[in-house]
Amino acid sequence: MENLGNGIVYGFATLGPGIGLGILIGKAIESMARQPEAAGMVRTTMFIGIAVVEALALLGFVLAFAI
Repeated sequence: MENLGNGIVYGFATLGPGIGLGILIGKAIESMARQPEAAGMVRTTMFIGIAVVEALALLGFVLAFAI
C-alpha cells in the first residue's frame, strides 16, 4: 500500500515540471525562430530554466520516498 502512495505522489509531482518544460522549451524555440540573432542568449536562459524545473521534479521524487 505504501508503494502505491509513493507512485501517486511522484506522479503528481512530475505533472507540474512536465507542463513547465513543455511551455519553456516551446516558447524558447518560438523566440529563436522569431529572432535568430538572440538565439544564444535565449538558449542559455532556457537551460537555466530547465535546470530549475528539473530540480522541482527531483524534489518531488525525494519527497515521495520521505512520506
